[in-house]
Amino acid sequence: MKDFITIGYFADGPWAHKAFEKLMQDETIHISFICVRYDKRDKVLQELGEKNHIDVLYSPNVNSAEFIEKVKKYEADLFVSMSFNQIFKKELIDLPPMKTINCHAGKLPYYRGRNILNWVLINDEKEFGITVHYVDEGVDTGDIILQDIYPITDKDTYQTLLEKAYTGCSGILYRAVKLLQSGNVKIIKQNDISAAGLYCGIRKENDEILDWNQDSRSVFNFIRALTYPGPCACSFIEGRRIKMISAELVPGAPSYKGIPGQVLIKTKEFCLVKTKDSYIKITDYEGRIKTGDRMGMEKNG
Repeated sequence: MKDFITIGYFADGPWAHKAFEKLMQDETIHISFICVRYDKRDKVLQELGEKNHIDVLYSPNVNSAEFIEKVKKYEADLFVSMSFNQIFKKELIDLPPMKTINCHAGKLPYYRGRNILNWVLINDEKEFGITVHYVDEGVDTGDIILQDIYPITDKDTYQTLLEKAYTGCSGILYRAVKLLQSGNVKIIKQNDISAAGLYCGIRKENDEILDWNQDSRSVFNFIRALTYPGPCACSFIEGRRIKMISAELVPGAPSYKGIPGQVLIKTKEFCLVKTKDSYIKITDYEGRIKTGDRMGMEKNG
């Protein structure tokens, strides 16, 4: 058991804030520096660093010789990445004696990559994972240290998964650091689970546009996957953008042919919209809709 462990913390966002607070509660863990994203400098982490007398660093290239020389002076035992947005190269990964670890909100080796919590809902998964793994030169391919699995129900949305992940990431990261500190880590090779894995790409502007020519279940999943604090699924009526915030499946809704995207019924509380196989209830939205409108993917109607 190592009595004291020193960490270099590469981090961003609410998961990183919660994990920082968790790590700081342990007197045997010392955070020697915080490195925030260069393009979006986390003000909360900067304030936490100032409050706790921890140096806050940033660099357009953390793999540069200049940055590596800078962090060498901190003599960290371990580097920790939490929602950091640069790929580490071998020299930086191997700089601390205990190497570099990352906390990833995905069930590795599945759901490597970006925007995982959106993709698991779009893909109608029944669970998602949070994994702490060693960093190697691949994308989320390093040996697994710990992994927690959480169920997904139809009541879950992007927001509820985020809330679970914010708390879950802080807990599992702390447990992983303590395992490393104790020297009792039992790694799992990702290739032993799946040699192929599953990769997700980053979602960008206009990826939120909804294709109504899908079954109701797929439309439901897409809407809940992109709801707040995401961009929200959207469609267009005569060039007007309609933002869909929440939806419900209609139990017993029959399968029949029609015009996907057509508004079948509009009330004060909801509207029913035709999908490829049936129809779906839109329970919260922004924009003007009336019965008979046709929603499509094109801005010009």
